[in-house]
Amino acid sequence: MSTEQSVSEESIDSNSRRKFLKTTGYTLGTLVVGGALASLIGCGNKTNNNESSNNTNTGKPATNAGGTTEEARNYNRALMFFTQEQFRIVESAAERIFPEDENGPGAKTLGVAFFIDHQLAGDYGFNARDYMSPPFYSGEKEQGYQGRLKRREIYEIGLREMDNYSNSKYQKSFPSLAPEEMDAVLKDFESDTAKLTTISASGFFKTLRSNTLEGAYSDPLYGGNINMGGWRMRSYPGNQMGYAASIDKGFTKLEPSSLQDHLAAH
Repeated sequence: MSTEQSVSEESIDSNSRRKFLKTTGYTLGTLVVGGALASLIGCGNKTNNNESSNNTNTGKPATNAGGTTEEARNYNRALMFFTQEQFRIVESAAERIFPEDENGPGAKTLGVAFFIDHQLAGDYGFNARDYMSPPFYSGEKEQGYQGRLKRREIYEIGLREMDNYSNSKYQKSFPSLAPEEMDAVLKDFESDTAKLTTISASGFFKTLRSNTLEGAYSDPLYGGNINMGGWRMRSYPGNQMGYAASIDKGFTKLEPSSLQDHLAAH
């Protein structure tokens, strides 16, 4: 076989592979763009690939196969522990504890329920850093909960009891209550007017309230404080790398910065 013939066949084979891979990519809904496969099939130049990567990383509206734009999906908005019904109860209760008003967004917009869900799915929900061995004694109020139940178990019981109490008092589930009815149920839990047998109603309310505030003001890394809306309401600068440019200027309102903002640019 001559050298020219070998080169020609290799060229044909290469073109056929390239055409096959391109066709396969389109068949899969153009999911195979960027990365190693894109370099194989040569789809788009370096500039276009960088633009595509930037759109993905910044959450800017992306253009789909139909030519219309859509917001980038946030895959952190998913449940890891709660059922759908439990999530609705937490979201409704958190919104009454931290409601939206003229000062800024409420717990629902800030994603507080997702924050609580993700915390309960991890070490916090399993009391991984707490001493959980018997004997158990009733602690003083300032000592907090003393018992064998994990936080995720307390939430499961507390949410079920809150919904049962709502059905008993108003013949409706908690998420279906009017705002003033939700407030009444929460106040009954806060004051221990709602009598529970397995856990303290007021203890559960305090935990829910604390977790709501934590979700509103924690770094967005943890699932809450979406777009740093909680920090903006407080003019809190977040995680700044330094204050050299403003330290001598008195109070300076800074655009808040999250941990994600410190990632090195690629």
